[in-house]
Amino acid sequence: MSEHILLVEDDPRLAEMLQEYLGQAGLRVTHAALGQAALELLRTAGAPFNAVILDLMLPDMDGLDVCRQLRAAHDTPVLMLTARGDAIDRIVGLELGADDYLPKPFEPRELLARLRAILRRRVDVDGGRAGAHGGGATTLRYGRLEIAPDAHAVTLAGAPCELTAYQYELLLALARNAGRVLSRETLMELVKGEQLEAFDRSIDVHMSRIRAAVEDDPKKPRRIITVRGAGYVFAKVQD
Repeated sequence: MSEHILLVEDDPRLAEMLQEYLGQAGLRVTHAALGQAALELLRTAGAPFNAVILDLMLPDMDGLDVCRQLRAAHDTPVLMLTARGDAIDRIVGLELGADDYLPKPFEPRELLARLRAILRRRVDVDGGRAGAHGGGATTLRYGRLEIAPDAHAVTLAGAPCELTAYQYELLLALARNAGRVLSRETLMELVKGEQLEAFDRSIDVHMSRIRAAVEDDPKKPRRIITVRGAGYVFAKVQD
């Protein structure tokens, strides 16, 4: 069965074009022009959507509010679309749990590529595959922090850590390279299979969310350390 995508976009011409394009790529697309309609579809749909493409500028409510309510009730992957020039909206969206973003105007091929990357990560979640750059399924234990690739789960002192699929893959890539400094570019290639654009600092936002989940004090991180001018390193904390 083809993946079912919820497209939340108020521009009818763009929505029609994307429905046709994604349909030709083998995806099934349901369209909602309003935020409230999208939330109702998510609430009442008989089968869950595989991903949501969410425009941040909607006529009835802010797309960020839609993202917030969606994430509070569902773990469905979210690809944000934004025509706003201010990077703060993208940052807030990522902090709310969106998996990726794409600024307007965009090439449909890029949207499809990013959407497929999100869907692949979700398959990794549901299928229990190892994730970032392969490796075995052995549980990684660093003191009270445990990362279980088979279950696609992270726990700290036995309590589950809430992470998006992308954030999990970033953490797993770091943990499997514990003690080695990984640049933002290397992390992007390991997790997404693509190069990081010079202006893209979305990984920093995701790292902030990961620290909030796995650090005892995110303001004084001990597990995920920033190496200024170089990237990030996972420290083998054994407490």
